[in-house]
Amino acid sequence: MDLFAKLPALRGELLLCRGCLAPASHGEAGLCSRCWEGLVPLPEDRCPRCALEHGEDRDCPEPTAWSLGTALWDYHGGRPPFGELLLPGIKAGERGWMRALLHRAEEVPLPEWDADLIVPAPTTPWRRLRRGFDLADAFARVLAVRLGTPRATVLRKTWRATSQTGRPESQRRRMPKKAVLLKGEVRAKRILLVDDVWTTGTTLLRCAQALQSGGAKEIRVLTLFRALRNS
Repeated sequence: MDLFAKLPALRGELLLCRGCLAPASHGEAGLCSRCWEGLVPLPEDRCPRCALEHGEDRDCPEPTAWSLGTALWDYHGGRPPFGELLLPGIKAGERGWMRALLHRAEEVPLPEWDADLIVPAPTTPWRRLRRGFDLADAFARVLAVRLGTPRATVLRKTWRATSQTGRPESQRRRMPKKAVLLKGEVRAKRILLVDDVWTTGTTLLRCAQALQSGGAKEIRVLTLFRALRNS
């Protein structure tokens, strides 16, 4: 076999995974198949409300305003921790990673919950304009198709609301209630509230409180990732 015939194979060996720097001839969006295996489901014995492992004899360590809550994957799963790699990259503009992640969200098993509306947790108008997309809303669109349930953007984050990304836990928990406003009708409806990542749950809490103020009948939470330890 001459050198030119070997070139495709050599190019595959020279491509390095952007996550672990291993050869990435088999993978997607610049990440090797081993990194994509870092999409690890949550433990089966987690709490059905806060999605943490805290034992049946203990209350949820974080405040909740919903009946059930879970996520598709562990934010810290995999080596390197895949959610920690993927989410900041997507929010920095890695649309290839976002498309690949949402493709997997189209196929992963979902909780068997009924809902009248799928509601994405909002980002600020400025952040959405700067990124050109909203991952939570894109996830809500995937769920709307899969479940055959309407999606409604009835929550709004104020312009001055600060980003939770990268903030310490003490600052995350100080998000004021007025940072999230209700701008649509949810009275007597069962709501599936969705977001990209669930860390302290403060954003979800403010969203759920706004939905409760509008008379929502029941609220359940589903996110792409759940941080099982504080970050």
